[in-house]
Amino acid sequence: MIRKFTGLTAFAAVAATITLAGAESSGANAQVAAQATQTTAVPAPLTEEVVPVFVEKEVVQQLPAMEAQSEFEGLTETPRAQSLRELVNAMPASGELSPELQCLAGAIYFEARGEPLDGQLAVAQVIVNRAEDQRFPSSYCGVVYQRSQFSFIRNGNMPRIRTGSKAWTNARAIARIAHRGLWDSKAGEALYFHAKYVRPGWSRRKVALATIDTHVFYR
Repeated sequence: MIRKFTGLTAFAAVAATITLAGAESSGANAQVAAQATQTTAVPAPLTEEVVPVFVEKEVVQQLPAMEAQSEFEGLTETPRAQSLRELVNAMPASGELSPELQCLAGAIYFEARGEPLDGQLAVAQVIVNRAEDQRFPSSYCGVVYQRSQFSFIRNGNMPRIRTGSKAWTNARAIARIAHRGLWDSKAGEALYFHAKYVRPGWSRRKVALATIDTHVFYR
């Protein structure tokens, strides 16, 4: 099954101006505002990383044929796997990602590349869920670049990525898996998350769905 969200664009990050009633933070690295002001941002090229390396269901519609082809070049059929690790290894390592999947993979890379694969998938699931929720921007890039949401976004830009790393290969695979809904995430319908070593005030008003490695996920 292929995911589609309204407003998918094959170019730059999409951002709409929305005003909601209050700000909330979703995590140690992701500062989530259930209600925040949206600004337009253009992502930096996802090339070589120049920052220190970090320690390492749904509204469903069909993707347009051309978009699906560009995003899943080399993936002619749905891989079969007995584990998430096996599925990640079965995903194509080559082929360009669309700008939207690059935004999703970049967020996985910076937010969770030190997490186990199910933790990385959970972070991706939050972004997918937000893009399908009317309270948030309707594209992955819009969600990732939404103002005051993810702390790795600085001045409207994503840091450079070490594209030859295993962490980036995994992030690309997890992005494709999350986008297509190929593996159920323990995060389920989560829209928020935070690190276990912090306790933001907004978490008392949310329902905890899962704790995965160092993050707690809420809806």
